[in-house]
Amino acid sequence: MRKLKNSELKRLSVDEFKSVPKSPIIVILDNIRSLNNIGSVFRTADAFLIKKIYLCGITATPPHKDIHKTALGSTESVDWEYVEHIEDLILKLRSEGIKILSVEQAENAIMLDQFQTEEDAVYAVIFGNEVKGVAQEVVNRSDVVIEIPQFGTKHSLNISVSAGVVLWDLFSKLNS
Repeated sequence: MRKLKNSELKRLSVDEFKSVPKSPIIVILDNIRSLNNIGSVFRTADAFLIKKIYLCGITATPPHKDIHKTALGSTESVDWEYVEHIEDLILKLRSEGIKILSVEQAENAIMLDQFQTEEDAVYAVIFGNEVKGVAQEVVNRSDVVIEIPQFGTKHSLNISVSAGVVLWDLFSKLNS
């Protein structure tokens, strides 16, 4: 087995990325403190052709050197927008028929491996603060809460790891 060279990866240019059909997935980052986490989520969003990222609350916005360090240019390819109040964004997206999913450990949460996507649905997936998670008011306004099954002692994943796990799972289900 031979590792592929960068020239063999069939990478899209930024213009090509912007013109290809996107996954019916929107990412919402609410009150994310770490600029490195924000950049990592941009990079994951690029990998899975995410439709758009919304940055809310205290979440920093590009351009910023610490976001750029982990985003590796994906802030140029992935559409994004800052919305100060997530509640306003949820109302807007819901009025457009978009299903609101929070990623959180909560009563009656659906385990990610058990969550089934619906054909023709568009999903907005909310990831919350590194310490406090998704705010209870946001959980209350969500259509579904999904939880990543965990079996160790911590039951805690970094936001960028959580985004990678959830977005890959949804992308796979929507494209199977």
